[in-house]
Amino acid sequence: MENGIIRVGLIGAGANTRLRHIPGLREQEGVEIVAVANRSRASGEAVASEYEIPTVYDNWMELMEADDIDAVCVGTWPYMHRTLVLAALENDKHVLTEARMAMDAQEAHDMLDASRQFPHLVTQIVPAPQTLQVDRTVQDLIAGGYLGQPLALRLRVSDGHGRADRSDTFMNTDAPLHWRHNRQLSGYNIMGMGIWYETLMRYVGPATKVMAMTRVFTNQRKDESGILRGVTVPDHVNVLCEFASGVQADLSWSTVTGLQTGAELWIFGSEGTIKLEGPPFDKVSVGKNGDKALTDHPIADDKRGKWQVEADFINSIRGNAPVTHTPFDVGLQYMEFTEAVTRSAQTGQAVYLPL
Repeated sequence: MENGIIRVGLIGAGANTRLRHIPGLREQEGVEIVAVANRSRASGEAVASEYEIPTVYDNWMELMEADDIDAVCVGTWPYMHRTLVLAALENDKHVLTEARMAMDAQEAHDMLDASRQFPHLVTQIVPAPQTLQVDRTVQDLIAGGYLGQPLALRLRVSDGHGRADRSDTFMNTDAPLHWRHNRQLSGYNIMGMGIWYETLMRYVGPATKVMAMTRVFTNQRKDESGILRGVTVPDHVNVLCEFASGVQADLSWSTVTGLQTGAELWIFGSEGTIKLEGPPFDKVSVGKNGDKALTDHPIADDKRGKWQVEADFINSIRGNAPVTHTPFDVGLQYMEFTEAVTRSAQTGQAVYLPL
């Protein structure tokens, strides 16, 4: 940092970077976005022109080696996350990387191990955002014993390209090949599965046993050149799992369950029940033994979370607070879960965590 200014470079300034990270970083005092490197020089220049970023690099290696950059924001698809994070650390740069963390559990292990070799550098993954408003309230209810003994949870997600706000979920064989359909770009990640598992861990901790069945119903899609490509990433997933806390879970994600919309999470206990549904996930419904129906539980203003990823990243760099949303050790856990789902589906066997 020079004169207290944190200078940030963007690698892969895609949709989420433009929607969230660029505005979020610019809101922070003493932060400058000084450079960008995209897949092509032309797309990098387009982003630089739109957002008045002074320097465009032909490739990410040049940006990574630049002496006038303190931190990098990685917005590429998962296939590059390990490579870019390791390069950032080796070049003495803090790094914020887009979810999903990596292609597989081994890459996530490599990233976590590397981060521990550079403890003075901040490493952060963009967190699961959908329940940020209600997370603290749900955590307080569980910790305060509202459920009694936590017993089980049930999650149903109608997941259009990882988004739970899509209602066009009948099979759409004419839709183009998206990067999330391409295992070479996304690895073991399936829809929004890992992101939702990150949310579940905030409430009931990590899983210890996973059993899964998956299907690829739409097994061919046309790429951007109009060429028909085979698809091996599932579009329908059912998971049974056990958590270390004793909770049993029944989880499903699908892009083909027509007219099912959004997502619904039930957490059942011996004395009470908690329900979340959305989007938006902005309220908490609860009920106790003897109640006739669920009722809305009030959310205190000081407990209502919000998107503050970029602020948290900069605060951590300045040494004001540790990373809570989301550190690499949590990212590793959701990558182990995503890989366990595929291993179980392929073998028909239970897979035990951690891997």
